[in-house]
Amino acid sequence: MTATALASKIGLTVAPCHRRLRELESTGVIRGYRAELDARSLGLGFEAIVFVTLRQVDRATLAGFEEQVAANAHIIEAQRLFGDPDYLLKVVAQDLPAYQKFYDEELSDLPAVEKLTSTIVMKNLKANTALPI
Repeated sequence: MTATALASKIGLTVAPCHRRLRELESTGVIRGYRAELDARSLGLGFEAIVFVTLRQVDRATLAGFEEQVAANAHIIEAQRLFGDPDYLLKVVAQDLPAYQKFYDEELSDLPAVEKLTSTIVMKNLKANTALPI
């Protein structure tokens, strides 16, 4: 949405709307802007949720694991969890054979991985939603 459209929607003129947007950006409330892409149209229609349990959870191991996860383009979401498993990863691939190759060659090579459990996503019901504000 353009700043002009936003200003009109919230009942402000454009200048104060711009000022508020800049303030929200500078304070980190708005962290960025992005295009919402259709994974299937880009040949990445296969999704899996992967639960990861690590052999050890010292600082260096966690940092190394998280660094490699963050750098991997096929892992599109990652959360560190309390309890077992240690992490939840959302992975995209072209298809099942591509995912199997990724699993064998990349996921299993992540630092200190003890156990990987995959679940294939059947259907996305809700994704990329706005915060409830």
